[in-house]
Amino acid sequence: MMASILKLDAAAARAAIPQLADILVDAVAHGASVNFMAGFSQAEAARFWQGQMEAIEAGGRELLVAETGSKIVGTVVVTFAPQPNGPHRAEIGKMLVHSSARRQGIGSALLQAAEAAVRASGRTLAHLDTQTGSAGEALYRAHGWIEYGVMPRHSFTPDGTLASATFFYKQVGP
Repeated sequence: MMASILKLDAAAARAAIPQLADILVDAVAHGASVNFMAGFSQAEAARFWQGQMEAIEAGGRELLVAETGSKIVGTVVVTFAPQPNGPHRAEIGKMLVHSSARRQGIGSALLQAAEAAVRASGRTLAHLDTQTGSAGEALYRAHGWIEYGVMPRHSFTPDGTLASATFFYKQVGP
């Protein structure tokens, strides 16, 4: 089944918190290094997403989701740099696809939608980081993202292992 990519406004994002939390819990349970440790609960995931709402309401952040039927199966967050010297930058984060929906092109579709959101905002430079050696790293390389460094022992994976992070950027506009 093909996924549709949607931008959620704050009201829709609030209504989707249970599904968003499911995806985040699934990602952590499957080893994704996305800031949380093993044993991460549905309630903790819901609190994380609740914490994103103020920036979504204010326009400093956009939440894009992949949906199959009425079920959300993927997420990506675009955060616009608030600094006065960074009106051209955005950060890509929480790029997640539920384990049951992987290897179907959803990650690629979410990444392309995130890049389009950056362009539509008038920003020209996007950046992100991912665990070195992850499927995400391969995805970003395949989409023309440029590595600008690796930080060893950057963060813990959910099982408590220290892992490196690879940092990428991409010019998405003139």
